[in-house]
Amino acid sequence: MSKRVLIVGAGLAGCLLATYLARAGWQVDLRERRGDPRHEGHIGGRSINLALSARGLKALRRAGLETAILRDAIRMPGRMIHSRAGALAFQRYSSNPAHAIVSVSRSRLNLTLLLCAASESQVNVSFHQRCTGVDASRGEATFVDDRTGAISHATADLIVGADGAFSAVRDIMHKVEGFDYQQSWLSHGYKELSIPPAVPVGTHAPGARARFAMDTNALHIWPRGGSMMIALPNPDGSFTCTLFWPHKGEGSFAEFPTAARAREHFSREYPDALAIMPTFDEDFARNPVGSMVTVRARPWSQSGRLTLVGDAAHAIVPFFGQGANASFEDCEALVDALAAHDGDIAAALVAYEVQRKRNTDAIAQMALENFVEMRDKTASALFRLKKRAEKALHVIAPSWFTPRYDMVSFDTMPYADALAKAQRQDRALIVLGIATAVLVLALASWAVWR
Repeated sequence: MSKRVLIVGAGLAGCLLATYLARAGWQVDLRERRGDPRHEGHIGGRSINLALSARGLKALRRAGLETAILRDAIRMPGRMIHSRAGALAFQRYSSNPAHAIVSVSRSRLNLTLLLCAASESQVNVSFHQRCTGVDASRGEATFVDDRTGAISHATADLIVGADGAFSAVRDIMHKVEGFDYQQSWLSHGYKELSIPPAVPVGTHAPGARARFAMDTNALHIWPRGGSMMIALPNPDGSFTCTLFWPHKGEGSFAEFPTAARAREHFSREYPDALAIMPTFDEDFARNPVGSMVTVRARPWSQSGRLTLVGDAAHAIVPFFGQGANASFEDCEALVDALAAHDGDIAAALVAYEVQRKRNTDAIAQMALENFVEMRDKTASALFRLKKRAEKALHVIAPSWFTPRYDMVSFDTMPYADALAKAQRQDRALIVLGIATAVLVLALASWAVWR
């Protein structure tokens, strides 16, 4: 007799997990608060592009979806730094030219994963289902249909909260004694803007590709010390831009609340971008300011029948491009733990959390650190010199030194191991730098007194 799983949330993690578990023989009840994007043409929520890397692509490959996703993805082997004067500097992510992250549309990825899950005969998907209660001990959840107000109940051997950073399932778990929860709001918010194609599709010769207004194969960054803007390419020739400014204070969204005032600021800080943003005023006025939060929770499971995956368990800020990648790793880890503890769901949930908790804590820390690097350091000549030295060391002694970015984005080693190794390497670089300086001074002194 097959086991039953109820997955709350048909986002990226929920849909991928539904596919995995259905293929492992589970009966899957997948429920989503929002409407059906197959009928409504879009998925609500954030529309920021995603950067997929080795971890996410591995998980998609396991589901047989990597080729389909990469068909509409754009390869980005490095980042393009834009100065205030419009000067460009390309910084390759890795010394290995084969390494690149890929830009994908969040909504398109979610729709592809949903279609894949729904195609499985053992998956039943329903929408407009808002979770209002969970009884973990009984394996029962309560839902309200937001269209009709009808109340329904669902029971399962396993309930999984895959309903995002503001998870209803996690909020219910939070009411149980012994559940630890922490959320840390970033002082910065984000606003989405756009750069259209230089030559839109359909306005040139049949079969020709859209022309991009900037270099296609790069993640573009305008670092301004304390704030920044990034832009990721889309297949239609456009760029999705995301502005990261403080909520309050100097250079903040509060200081520039209107498109007119923001345009004046842009003309000084991002003049090359503003010149190719014809819909700047409309985008700035229309698109809301979003907030970013880091979520840490423990334990992820209750009563041996309820657990969390993805942002519901460990929301992180987007500055290492690992949110979706980490969530996909959760799905793999949970499915593998269930298979390894055949019949013992409670033991599987414990093993799953033991494996993933330390790693998601590590990537949460690294994502926050990478924000400082992107906004404050990428424009620095000293930073660029350090990165070149790291790449050279990796080429010379790859078994001894691997840059942090390579370990996180182009490898699938556990995040916690990558963080620990990166910290050891940083300390070794400091010692090496001091030793080199002492040697140079000694040689200089010897030359003087010889």
